[in-house]
Amino acid sequence: MKNNNDIIEEPPHCHGHRKRLRERFSSYGGESFREYELLELLLTYSIPRKDVKGTAKDLIARFKTLSGVLNADAPELCSVGGVSENSAVLISLCREMAGKYFEEKIYARDVISDPGSVYDFARIKLSHLKDEVFMVILLNPKNHVIDFAVLDEGTVDSAIVYPRKIVKKVIEKNASAVILVHNHPSGVCDPSNDDIRLTSAIKDAVKPVDVKVLDHIIAGNTGYFSFREKNLI
Repeated sequence: MKNNNDIIEEPPHCHGHRKRLRERFSSYGGESFREYELLELLLTYSIPRKDVKGTAKDLIARFKTLSGVLNADAPELCSVGGVSENSAVLISLCREMAGKYFEEKIYARDVISDPGSVYDFARIKLSHLKDEVFMVILLNPKNHVIDFAVLDEGTVDSAIVYPRKIVKKVIEKNASAVILVHNHPSGVCDPSNDDIRLTSAIKDAVKPVDVKVLDHIIAGNTGYFSFREKNLI
């Protein structure tokens, strides 16, 4: 229906639907929700007085998964009918907050024993990027994170990495070890021959400064490959 200002408002029954969504989330959390329902609930906070179920479903249809929606940039999101600029900002904000959450988690643990936590962090930080990006995570003697840095970016299927940049970074931060991370925008996380050669070259480069490469993690869209878990390092 329309009000006097020609704003399309949701039918009265939708007010109750929004309330039920919020009550259900408060009682049972997100596990009871389908992906589009989580988006629908989120959109109720940026799009008032409008039925947003269709918009939520359209977002999933366009970007395939909830992760795909979170990884989309603002212009891509706004190209979907019903998505306002405020909604695009809200969705992007959720991704950035998730990145900070996983960043805090990796600072609080021995990451070498939990490559999954590194993947969770890398997926949020890197998976929305269209090209391959190379990250180094710097560790102290207890394998706790000192810092991390994105060193190089490349094309859709390769990142150009110079080992000397990693040597400079570990000396600068007085790191004892590193974990190498890069994304595969294609979604396939199996290592290429170039990935294997690069890992070996970086190991050789940091050895003279008494730094070890403890793992190399390739982050795909739905999983990761750990060189350490596969005994390749």
